[in-house]
Amino acid sequence: MSVTAPQPGFFDQPLHKEEKIWIALAFVWCIFITVAMPWWHIAGNQNSSSEFYKISGEHFSTIVDDFIAKNKTGEEAGIPVVSPPPGSDIFLRGQQWAWDPILDLKVNETYRLHLSSIDVLHGMSIHPINMNFEAVPGWDYVLTITPTTSGDFRIICNEFCGVDHHNMIGKIIVK
Repeated sequence: MSVTAPQPGFFDQPLHKEEKIWIALAFVWCIFITVAMPWWHIAGNQNSSSEFYKISGEHFSTIVDDFIAKNKTGEEAGIPVVSPPPGSDIFLRGQQWAWDPILDLKVNETYRLHLSSIDVLHGMSIHPINMNFEAVPGWDYVLTITPTTSGDFRIICNEFCGVDHHNMIGKIIVK
């Protein structure tokens, strides 16, 4: 059986009642989604900030090292654990194949998270909640965050970054 062209006059046939209903439903749904998406973008209160700055990887790495030295409270598997004061600027560095430092934050307190990569593009996905952001080399992306649930959260790289990508796991502790 081969694929053949429709019979001449196929498109001149009148629409059946069921076809008209489905076309009307699809049209109404398209209008609803067209209005709902921008409305939810504004009213949903879920939008990340649009604050970002051009920065070199070396400069961002120096800032993160200073942040670690100032706020370090321990180590976990060789990765520094930092406990910054609420309301402060906190820094998270992505690099092949690690996130550092481990952030020890307080529940219901607001922080300004500076996120960047010092080598290649990384995707920051916080599990088990659904948060996804890009750590882009050369850009300091600032997110205002307020942890509302205590617990341990894993930071997974969701952008393939090389041979050991599957082991690029960081941590945020919220107390």
